[in-house]
Amino acid sequence: QVQLVESGGDLVQAGGSLRLSCAASGIIFSISAVGWYRQAPGKQRELVATVASGGRLNYVDSVKGRFTISRDNAKNTVYLQMNSLKPEDTAVYYCNTVERGVSYWGQGTQVTVSS
Repeated sequence: QVQLVESGGDLVQAGGSLRLSCAASGIIFSISAVGWYRQAPGKQRELVATVASGGRLNYVDSVKGRFTISRDNAKNTVYLQMNSLKPEDTAVYYCNTVERGVSYWGQGTQVTVSS
């Protein structure tokens, strides 16, 4: 059974940093692409960043230069380092992977950035 567990969300002041973690189990992690998404109140869930199995990275324009996605295959974990946080980054952050055509989501972790 595929499981994704996010952690690391917190309340932080604008300009601060957080590192989110997504621990995966039940998949061959090293060949899986993983993405971070976020959903703010009243808004649709949006893609934030992805890391492919080969290491290719992709970011939404609003976080380029501030967020860094990385993976540690030995720990079956993907990270999202978030720097220079802004109030508009406030959201529940989710990680996602697709295994054999099925999309899996974690439970999410809350990030709140105060101004």
